[in-house]
Amino acid sequence: MFDLKGHVALVTGGERGIGRAIALALAAQGADILIAYPPDPKGAEHALAEETAQEVRKKNRRAVIIEADVTKPETVEAMVKQGIADLGKIDILVNNAGIIRDKTLKKMSHQEWDDIIGVNLTGVFNVTRALVEHMTGLGWGRIISLSSISGQMGFFGQTNYSASKAGVIGFTKALAKEVAAKGVTVNAVAPGLVETQMLWAIPEDVRANFLKMIPVGRFARPEEVAAAVCFLASDEARYVTGQVIGVNGGWYT
Repeated sequence: MFDLKGHVALVTGGERGIGRAIALALAAQGADILIAYPPDPKGAEHALAEETAQEVRKKNRRAVIIEADVTKPETVEAMVKQGIADLGKIDILVNNAGIIRDKTLKKMSHQEWDDIIGVNLTGVFNVTRALVEHMTGLGWGRIISLSSISGQMGFFGQTNYSASKAGVIGFTKALAKEVAAKGVTVNAVAPGLVETQMLWAIPEDVRANFLKMIPVGRFARPEEVAAAVCFLASDEARYVTGQVIGVNGGWYT
């Protein structure tokens, strides 16, 4: 699809779901991959990250996995430093790490608000801030953050999630103006509902109602979101910055 040989991509939340699909798609186009996964005392996330890394290596690309809490700047800075030491540079960043804590506002706790904003929005700030000077120094960089259709149109019971994903869009548009002259593009991808563990956790009757609203008539596949990321990561997208690409089957236009 696109030639990403010679590039190194950091994918946060790259161990599962959309993040895994993105890591594998970027590797298929020639990029080496740094997979960041969240702390997990049970070790499940580490195991998933290693499985994804093994799939990357089968494509004859280098893969490194690093545990990192994106809400903690010192942890993020250590991750970036290690990634650059291991792989030589990081010139593609995919801010994919995200969580969900759905509740109506009147039932939502301050902690549930803070948790979502901390990972989904502050995490984007922390990782991007740790890398942006490195990229501008290289004179080439791609920063791609995962927003959501929820951040564009708002969903019932998602004031925290919708706010975080709308914030990603504002962050993207502002940063794009700051670094455009330095060879770095900044864009967002806003998926609709995607066939991941998060989707299957939604009750079947609710999923059926959502499906009726999607003109294409089906949910997105993780690989379709990954394809949009690959385009934005490529040299062909060098004149695309400050944009939000919707991968939603025509649900929101």
